[in-house]
Amino acid sequence: MDELEAMVGDSTVTAEEFRIERGKVEEFARAITETDPLFRDADVARERGYEDVPAPLTYARVSRFPRYRPEDLEGYGFDLGFRPEYVLHGEQRYEYERPLTVGDVLTGETTLVDVYQRDGGRAGTMTFAVYETEYRDESGDLALTDRATAIETSGAVDNDADDGDTEDESDAATDDSTTAAANGGQVPAAESVDTVRSIADLEVGDAGPTVVVEDVERKHFVKYAGASGDFNPIHYDEPYARAAGNESVFGQGMFTAGVASRVVTDWFPLEAVDSFGVRFQSQVFPDDTIVATGEVVDRQADEGAVEVDLEATNQHGETLLTGSATATLDDD
Repeated sequence: MDELEAMVGDSTVTAEEFRIERGKVEEFARAITETDPLFRDADVARERGYEDVPAPLTYARVSRFPRYRPEDLEGYGFDLGFRPEYVLHGEQRYEYERPLTVGDVLTGETTLVDVYQRDGGRAGTMTFAVYETEYRDESGDLALTDRATAIETSGAVDNDADDGDTEDESDAATDDSTTAAANGGQVPAAESVDTVRSIADLEVGDAGPTVVVEDVERKHFVKYAGASGDFNPIHYDEPYARAAGNESVFGQGMFTAGVASRVVTDWFPLEAVDSFGVRFQSQVFPDDTIVATGEVVDRQADEGAVEVDLEATNQHGETLLTGSATATLDDD
């Protein structure tokens, strides 16, 4: 741990000339099942006050494509000695200064901000590494901060482990608890709500839209791989996935996060969203259904600030991920 702790505070450039491209934004939006024309139609975007098409909340994953990364860069650029087969992607969080928009050209610099250990029960001793990436535009202005937590366990984690990163990280829960499902084990119908722009139109306990993706197929995982750059074969190569001890191929955790992000952008104006984060719990397999929901848990009327809790579950009521988001709305 002394050697790892000595690296805390070190930084490296992990994305260069990261261009936000209209075609790629549309591809990514379709891959996370986003249907809002805002993410593909420049005329719609301009009608809503954007200079061009904005990107979905989790679009920064696209910066992992090799064409945006410095040559020979591995992972986040820090040699922590983690064994890839035992690395989990525990949490992912974004803080937004503004939406990413077609035409932006960004540079990402990643800092190792923390390392620590704790006992993980069935997972044994767990070593946590927290990476923070700042994305700045050509003027040097901060657009987005991305915070990811990677966890190395002392051995494989049975079936709760969900591998989903281009760096062979996993998306998984690491505690021994099971979160109660918001849908009670039932698959509700998708339900939309009107976009909320004023804090006066919200109260604690209000529910947001219900986003449902029924009968997930392998092609969803392949589409997300092509859109995001996560080409880990565990998500599309059945023999490979089974040889690794899985019952089948399964979806990228960030695919499920992308679906959950639709709750936020269907509920609030994109430019109002300040943060979005998730904690991974379980895998999504072919033929599963994803149900994503949200609820207001805090409301600060004088500041126009709202916080919502998020959850994505499957058709059995099992929690796939939990999360939260914050937004700043009009105060009238």
